Amino acid sequence: MPSVVCGNLASSVHAQSGDLLLKSAAKYLVACAALAVSWAPIYWMVTIALKREIDQFASPPLWFAFTLTWEHFHDAFFVRSFGREMANSAVVAGGSTVAALLLGVPAAYGLARLQWPGSLGERVGFWILSTRMLPPIVTIVPLFLMMRELRLLNSLLGLALVYTAFNLPFVVWMMRGFFDEIPRELEEAAMVDGETRLGALLRVVLPLSRPGLAATAVFCLIVAWNEFLFALILSQTDASITLPVGIASRVTQYKIEWGSMSAAGVVAMLPVLIFAAAVQKHLVRGLSLGAVKG
Repeated sequence: MPSVVCGNLASSVHAQSGDLLLKSAAKYLVACAALAVSWAPIYWMVTIALKREIDQFASPPLWFAFTLTWEHFHDAFFVRSFGREMANSAVVAGGSTVAALLLGVPAAYGLARLQWPGSLGERVGFWILSTRMLPPIVTIVPLFLMMRELRLLNSLLGLALVYTAFNLPFVVWMMRGFFDEIPRELEEAAMVDGETRLGALLRVVLPLSRPGLAATAVFCLIVAWNEFLFALILSQTDASITLPVGIASRVTQYKIEWGSMSAAGVVAMLPVLIFAAAVQKHLVRGLSLGAVKG
C-alpha cells in the first residue's frame, strides 16, 4: 500500500513538472517570436545600409549572403549633410531636455510639497497634465506665427523652445510622482538643522530623485530626438533642419535613396537604444520608501 501511494505521488509530481516545463517552453517560444518580429525591421534596415544598390532590390531578398559596402555611410555623413543634421538634433534635443528639467523640477516640487488652498494644487496638476492631451498638430499654425514674429523660424533656438514647452508638462507630472514618494520627514530634519527649503531640495530631495531625473531626461531626449512635425514646419533651411527631416528629404519624386536613408537611420538609432538602456537601469521608484520608520 505505501509503495502504491509513493508511486502515485511520484507520477503526479512528474506530470506537474512536465506541465511546468511545457508552459515555460511555450512562454520562451512566444517571447522569441515577439523578439524576432520586433528586430526584423531593424535588421533589414541595417542590411540595406550595408548592401550595394544592386543587392537591395534582389529577388528573392538577400538576408545574409550579400557583399558588404560602406559607401552609403560615407555618402550620408561625408558627402551629404547628415552629420550636420545629426549635430542639430543633438543640440536641440539636449538643450530642450535641460531647459525642461530646469523649469519642470521646481514646479513639480512646488506641487508636491507646498500647501495649496483647497484643491487648487490638484487642479493645477491636472491642468498641466491636460496639455499633453492636446494633439500637437492643432498648435502648429499659432506656433508658426509666433516664431515668425519673434524671428525664430529656421533656428535651433526656436525649435528647442517648442520642444521645451511640449516636454515641460511631462517633466512636472512625472517628477511630482517621484517627489511624493520621498518622505517629508527627511526635508524637515534638514530644515531643523538649518537648511532652507531650496537647500533641502538641492541636497536632500534631488539626490534621492536621481532615478526619476534620469528616466525623465531620457524620455525627453527620445521625444525631441525623434520629433518630425514641428521640425519640418519650423525649420526649412539646410543649416537648421534636424536628422528626421533630413532623412525624409531623401524621398523625392525622382528617386528614393534607400542606402543613405538606412545608413543615417542606423546611426540615428544608436542614441535612442542607449537612452532606452539607461531607462531600464534608472526607472526605479520608491528608493526612499522605508527610510523613515515609526
